[in-house]
Amino acid sequence: MSCDAHVVTDQREVLIVRWPGQAPSAQDGLADLLAAYHLQTQAEKGEAVAGVEGLPDRYRVEIADPQAVFVDDVVLLALSGDTAVGCLVVTASVDGRSEVKRLWTDPAFRGRGIASSLVSAALVHAAESGVRTVRLSVWKWRAGAIALYERLGFTVTESWDERDQLVCMERAA
Repeated sequence: MSCDAHVVTDQREVLIVRWPGQAPSAQDGLADLLAAYHLQTQAEKGEAVAGVEGLPDRYRVEIADPQAVFVDDVVLLALSGDTAVGCLVVTASVDGRSEVKRLWTDPAFRGRGIASSLVSAALVHAAESGVRTVRLSVWKWRAGAIALYERLGFTVTESWDERDQLVCMERAA
């Protein structure tokens, strides 16, 4: 795993690393973070499900085998010791653009700069990879996430996604 950033939280260091790597627990941690992300999103959409088995197929596949689903992408993990506490996916560049997806921080670790560090590491990766524009979509009710993205230089742009209540944003890499 390569280290992209360090965040110190409550005297404990959190490392932002690129995945996949050699730590076998990282894959389990990523699956847990993706499950929490998708379950929370379903609940926020008013479509709560009891567990992962109730999620749409495309999300269950991500959770079951993230290495296969994100094979062409870069996954950034925030690790506190050996525990994955945050994640973010940067899609492979297409026509000079990449997309940031699946930003999630374990609720017990929120408010410590982890999400900001993950997005910042994603922007560094994108710039190093020759990406000109980084874009993302976020549900309009996730005001905290929108504020974070705006602080990091993202602006609202014309939607490329037909889903209602989705805000599309982008910025130069």
